[in-house]
Amino acid sequence: MTDNKKITISTADIADGGMKSFKQDDDSIILITRDGDAFNAFDGKCTHAGADLGEGLRCGNRVICPWHHGTFDSTDGSLIEPVAMKGLTRYSVTIEGDNLIVDTSNNINNRANNDQLSETHTIIVGGGGAGFMTANQLRHTGYGGKITLISADDTAPYNRPLLSKAFLAGQMDESKLILGGSNWTDRNNIELRLNQKVSEVLPNENAIIIKDNNGDDEKQSADFLVVATGAEPKIPPFKGADLEGVFTLRSMSDAKNIKQASQDKHVVIVGTGFIGMEAAAALSQAGEAASITVVGRSARVMSNIVSQSVSNVLIKMHEEHGVRFAFGANVDDINGDSKSNKVTGVTLSDGTEIKADVVILGTGVAPRTDLLEQVNDPDGVQVDNELQLRDGVYALGDIAKASNQMGRMRIEHWRVALQHGIVTAGAILNDDHVSSLEERIPFFWTAQYGKSLRYSGHAATPDKGVLFGSPDNLDYIEYYFDDEGENTRASAASSLGRDKELIAFSELLRRGHAPTRAQINAGFDIIDQAHALSR
Repeated sequence: MTDNKKITISTADIADGGMKSFKQDDDSIILITRDGDAFNAFDGKCTHAGADLGEGLRCGNRVICPWHHGTFDSTDGSLIEPVAMKGLTRYSVTIEGDNLIVDTSNNINNRANNDQLSETHTIIVGGGGAGFMTANQLRHTGYGGKITLISADDTAPYNRPLLSKAFLAGQMDESKLILGGSNWTDRNNIELRLNQKVSEVLPNENAIIIKDNNGDDEKQSADFLVVATGAEPKIPPFKGADLEGVFTLRSMSDAKNIKQASQDKHVVIVGTGFIGMEAAAALSQAGEAASITVVGRSARVMSNIVSQSVSNVLIKMHEEHGVRFAFGANVDDINGDSKSNKVTGVTLSDGTEIKADVVILGTGVAPRTDLLEQVNDPDGVQVDNELQLRDGVYALGDIAKASNQMGRMRIEHWRVALQHGIVTAGAILNDDHVSSLEERIPFFWTAQYGKSLRYSGHAATPDKGVLFGSPDNLDYIEYYFDDEGENTRASAASSLGRDKELIAFSELLRRGHAPTRAQINAGFDIIDQAHALSR
């Protein structure tokens, strides 16, 4: 090292076509990529959650984060795939003999000039991940027109997946959830209108109707109209579902109310999917509830995603942290005190009664398609490969039934919503360099007790899989197939602790070369194959 800003690295340490990260004494990380005699240097921490990118994989020009598969261009650090929302800081690098001199004081990132479509107006309906990412990406890739983001929420766009994870566990402050930072709208010249109810979308006019608190209508038109209204929790027709103490978990206010209501209280969680399991883990980690019981109809958790063996491990993990389970029964009634109108417990279909002061309904969500139901299927808005419904009108996020590498489907995952934002911004700007939806695949993760289970792709069932490693030791990867055929290609995989293998699978799946059952059983080296196809 020559001084505090300049770092010396041997060129021999970086393989041609590869990458390597170098940790510094101040906890920073330098990432070097190499292509022949061309070297590039970047801040080596993923811009999403700070993972060491050198622990991930490089496949062709794609640098892929080991944690959540954020992907960056190996030559300039630009963002290719979320869940990261911005590219890498790039540093000046010079070659002196057999050494590289990286100057971390000299950033050479060039943000696009906001000079494209400067006389146009884009209205975005919805402040979730898809709406935020559309606005953010437009500004970071050259859009110079007016952007208005309209949200029914009372809070600026925030990281919704962390509500049932770090926030509910008391491990992350509300301010850390705000997407883009506290002054994102000012820095990006975006008009943010909170607490606004859009009562009607007029796709043939590229217009919307906003109803204010006085019941008055305001019509706004735009050159580009982006509808990203998200999803809302499904509330089963339980008797007592309207009692005080019954919650769903979708918004910031929901999470705050649950945190407050759960202190020293008996909590029952209905549902064994993502929200139910993450809420149970988070409240257990917070350590303030008197008891936590999860009610599920089957004998498994996350049964549509992972196999019985993986489910068993998740159940064991929860039970070791004091969570109890009531499997194999539906909720018949939510019981309450007639005088106070507060929850007192739940009655299951097998007659079991469970005491409860708080009931959390993790019973799924439904897309908010009502604003567009006259022109589409209520199960999802049919859009083209650029998420366009009409010329200049886009529908994205949880409401969109769109094509990706896996086919046409509606997927309620955070990364998919962010992908939709990137694709929509690229479509508005007519940017041919942005990968289409059909070149992308779904990915999600769930964090429970500090362990992160990751899943790539989309499988019809988790019960026709091939398992490697040991779920009991939190070290496995499982490949899922839609049938038992030897030549059937894997359509998804889940993993704990085998990040590079999951990345490699994701890259093969994205390129249409997912391994077959026969290949996997024969000892297929998935990492070598991903590298080979990317050269």
